[in-house]
Amino acid sequence: MTAQIINGKEIAQQFCDDLAQQIKQLKKMPKLAVILVGDNPASLIYVRNKQKKAQEIGMECEVFHFAELAQENEIVTLIEQLNMDKSVNGIIVQLPMPKHLNETHILETVQQDKDVDAFKQVMSGALWQKKAPWASATPQGVLLLLKKYVDNLCGKHAVIIGRSNIVGKPMAALLLNEDCTVTISHSKTIGLKDIVKTGDIVVVACGVPRLVKKDWVKPGAVIIDVGISKVDGKLCGDVDFDEVKDVAGAITPVPGGVGPMTIAMLLKNTYTAYLKQMDNL
Repeated sequence: MTAQIINGKEIAQQFCDDLAQQIKQLKKMPKLAVILVGDNPASLIYVRNKQKKAQEIGMECEVFHFAELAQENEIVTLIEQLNMDKSVNGIIVQLPMPKHLNETHILETVQQDKDVDAFKQVMSGALWQKKAPWASATPQGVLLLLKKYVDNLCGKHAVIIGRSNIVGKPMAALLLNEDCTVTISHSKTIGLKDIVKTGDIVVVACGVPRLVKKDWVKPGAVIIDVGISKVDGKLCGDVDFDEVKDVAGAITPVPGGVGPMTIAMLLKNTYTAYLKQMDNL
């Protein structure tokens, strides 16, 4: 058996094409503000890709780029200004930030109705209670991919490897909301391989290159690889793609799987924030 390759790039493009048509109907262009601190090479690429895709669909995206040694009060002051700026509909802070900054404090400064990354604590709590206006972009993108390739998520056993606030935990909430049975595993899980093998769906977001091997996977399982690393000069995920594709029912490649979906969902969240803000004027 050879797995279906889940083409996240194609699905994300279709989604963005539809979103662009909806944006054309708006009275004014939605605006996303991106705060970047330092010159982390991966972050520079991610921000450039977000800005490019936003412009493609008719959304304004302004990047505020601080030096590596920027002080926290500078960043917080800017966020407070953006919170008050009615032309700005969404605000994101590109992670990771330099270690001298209090990441949590900076993220908490973003106004709730402009927190399109859904990283504020109140947004995380709302997601578990099914009251969030939107979810973090990556888990939301993963869910959309799963719905394209799994006929009915209800009752499926989903195993998540990784417990981060950005992917693992919100992913678990979204899948529980779809009536999946969810197991969250992580680096300290005993018998990780055996647990993963019980999953009808496996979402891997642990940052360990090629961790998941062929004998970890239940035949026919749907495998979503969120990880991205560079090994021997080549990009790879947390799943050993070349091995696992011979066992899985469907699998995302790296690159070209989850990454494009993350950007698409971020832009969707900004569009949703715009609509909510217009309703409240």
